[in-house]
Amino acid sequence: MGSNSFLQAKQVLSFYGLPVTREILIEQRDEVGKAAQQIGYPLVIKGCSFEIAHKTEKGLIHTDIRNEVEALDAFDKISKQLEGYNSGILLQEMVEGRRELVMGLMRDDQFGPCVMFGLGGIFTEVLKDITFRKVPFDESDALEMMRELKGNKIIDAFRGMEAIDIKTLARMLIGIGRIGQEFECVREIDLNPVIICRGKPIVVDALMILG
Repeated sequence: MGSNSFLQAKQVLSFYGLPVTREILIEQRDEVGKAAQQIGYPLVIKGCSFEIAHKTEKGLIHTDIRNEVEALDAFDKISKQLEGYNSGILLQEMVEGRRELVMGLMRDDQFGPCVMFGLGGIFTEVLKDITFRKVPFDESDALEMMRELKGNKIIDAFRGMEAIDIKTLARMLIGIGRIGQEFECVREIDLNPVIICRGKPIVVDALMILG
């Protein structure tokens, strides 16, 4: 899949009722100002290329961009890093939150499409606190999934943070399952992180693998 494939993934997710970040993919420097105004500051600016895996390490992600001068500077630096790659540059609304979750889909040879839910961000690989459900399932199954996590207290009001909107979380998990059911070509979906901003979950990064 090309550099804009995760944008298409976001469009599919949005159609199925998942809240996603506002973002615009650009290629030219003179598009920066207009795109930034459409989204609104603060921004995250990312270099997008399916040929590059670890974007943070390569200096392809600039966060907390507050004005056009900073946006153009980030565009120039990222463009330099992307020379020689099939790529684009993404301007994305900046979503802030101290809690991150992960959601996704995998297609098991025996069970068919299964939805995954767990603690996200940098802790995904360390804690491996995730749970799975075979598709189809309903809201009560989705709520049950949330309680199966060892770290399920993160969903409730926690250290001065409000409880997460579990109805929206459940709707998101069911939506992922529906995509898996309705599109056999979707082999895998990886949404990490899903950031919790003022109690509301929003998909920041999305990967959809077709096969």
